[in-house]
Amino acid sequence: MAFPTRVCAVCSEEFELKPDKPGFANRCPECSEPEQVDSTTKQRMDADERNALMEANEARRRAMRDLLYRKDG
Repeated sequence: MAFPTRVCAVCSEEFELKPDKPGFANRCPECSEPEQVDSTTKQRMDADERNALMEANEARRRAMRDLLYRKDG
């Protein structure tokens, strides 16, 4: 059985669309490969930053809860 032939949306090359092909159906296998993400671009957070983020999230949750459940008297 022949596989359907498609044209890549990125590089305009023809390719066969095979079952279990990773990536998008409109991209060839070469263009569907995920880009390598450099692990050095991730930023590490120290305890103070995590604590500040946790407190900010808690304040957001509290504000949303107060807005959603306040009683208009």
